[in-house]
Formats: sequence, C-alpha cells, structure tokens
Amino acid sequence: MDTIVAAAVEWVFVCTTSDIPQNGGGCVKVGDEQIAVFNFSRRGEWYATQNLCPHKQQMVLSRGMIGSTGDTCEPKVACPFHKKTFSLLSGECLTGDDYELKTYPVKVEGDQVYIGIE
Repeated sequence: MDTIVAAAVEWVFVCTTSDIPQNGGGCVKVGDEQIAVFNFSRRGEWYATQNLCPHKQQMVLSRGMIGSTGDTCEPKVACPFHKKTFSLLSGECLTGDDYELKTYPVKVEGDQVYIGIE
C-alpha cells in the first residue's frame, strides 16, 4: 500500500482585504517569490498564483483580468499583455498552450489574508 504524505502548509499573513481591489488583484512578496492575490468578490472567493507569466517571463499576472470560463464557470486570470488565460484553481493554461502556474491556497480570517506556503 502506498502512503501519501501531504506537505505541511505554513499560513503566511500577506495583506488585509482592503489592500486588494474587489474583482481584481495585487502583488505580494513572500521570501523571494512574487505572488498574485486575487479578490474575486463576485464569487466571494480568493485565489493566489505566481505573479510571473510563464509565456513571456513577466511579473504581471496580478494586473490581469479575472473572470470565469466554460460550463463549470471555472475562475481564470488573463495575462494583461498577451491574453494567455490560466485556471485560478489548477494553474493550467486554458488557451491550449503548454504553460502552467503555481497556485497557492488562500484563507481569509476577518480582514486578514493568508497564503499557504509548503
């Protein structure tokens, strides 16, 4: 029998809810990583991904447009420069390209936003 070991998650306070615009994103730095944090207020949900767009290697995803796609209304972000779209759930590129984003769990307690770092 294979044993699956889950990586321990450290919850890191990154900002307050008022720091990230409704239905938009902002960038925070945790260690050496820039992380895009998204307040998808239309859905009442928060997401976090790497800020680096893997297509042209630019730190821009926090300024991307968020929305939903498909029958399942999967949440997504579009790169503000080249319009490549990525799932905010899995990080998968939704435009058929072979790119992927790192995603992070997010929790909000009161007005404090935390990102889970493995």
